Amino acid sequence: MDLSVPREHGPIGIRLIRQRDARVLQDHLMSNRAWLAPWEATSPDGPVSLDMRVGVRRLLQQYRDGGGVPFVMEYEGNVAGQLNVWGIARGSLASATIGYWVAKEFAGRDITPTSVALATDLCFTELRLHRMEICIRPENAASLRVVQKLGFRYEGLRRRYIHIDGDWRDHYAFALVREEVPHGVLARWVSGQAPRHAADVPEADRRG
Repeated sequence: MDLSVPREHGPIGIRLIRQRDARVLQDHLMSNRAWLAPWEATSPDGPVSLDMRVGVRRLLQQYRDGGGVPFVMEYEGNVAGQLNVWGIARGSLASATIGYWVAKEFAGRDITPTSVALATDLCFTELRLHRMEICIRPENAASLRVVQKLGFRYEGLRRRYIHIDGDWRDHYAFALVREEVPHGVLARWVSGQAPRHAADVPEADRRG
C-alpha cells in the first residue's frame, strides 16, 4: 500500500503531505486568516504555532506512528488545502475522523467533497477501516454542504466538543460505515445515488 501515490478524480486529487508542502500551506494559512480562523482548532492552553514546517513534521510522525494520514488537496496540480485523517483506531473500533480546510480562492469547485470521498474510500478499502466520522460546527454552512452532498449520516449533537477559534464549540457529528457504501462514496455521489436527507439535522438539535 503506497499512500504517496495521488488519488484523483478529474482535476482534483489528494496525496500524502510532503515536507516541501510547508511553504505553500503556510502561505495559504496566512493569506486566508479571516476565511479559516472561525473553523480552526485552537488550544485552551494558549496560542498554537502556525509554523507549517513544524506542523508537517508532526503530521508525518503521526503517520509513521499509525495515528493518522495527512493529505494535501490539489486542484490541477496546485495545493488547495489540507485533509487529515486522524484518531485512527484499530481493532474492534476500526475508525477514524476526517478534518479539512481549503483556501478561499479554491472554494466552490467541489474540491472538498471530492477529496473527502477519495479519502473515505481509501480508508475503507486500503486502510480497512470500518467507520469514518466528520464533526462540524453548526455555523459552518460550507462544511455542512460537504456531508449533505456525500450522504454522510447525521449522528448527533456534541456539546462543547472541540476547542475552535478560542472556545469550546458544539459540533454536529456525521458518519459512514463501510457497508453503507459498498461501491464507494465517490461513485455513489457521482452517480447521483447519495441519500439526499441523510445529513439532515433534527429541529431539536438545530435549536441547541
